[in-house]
Amino acid sequence: MSIVKYPLSTEKTLKKLELDNALVFIVDKNASKLEIKKEIENLYKVKVTKVNTTIDAKNRKKAYITFSEETPALDLATQLGLM
Repeated sequence: MSIVKYPLSTEKTLKKLELDNALVFIVDKNASKLEIKKEIENLYKVKVTKVNTTIDAKNRKKAYITFSEETPALDLATQLGLM
């Protein structure tokens, strides 16, 4: 079972991409921040600096992933087809 389900693409997440070098993913509800970080780094070969999580109104777990300066989130967003 995969921890990361899919990237979220909304106006708010695209603004976060530009301002904070971050992307938002919907993840498994039982996954810890460390598990999410390792999965993102292994799947996409990037360096993650910070992971914040929240449960939204639709009962999904959102992971706000902040990337290091050497790994622009814009490049990953383009690779994932979000841009």
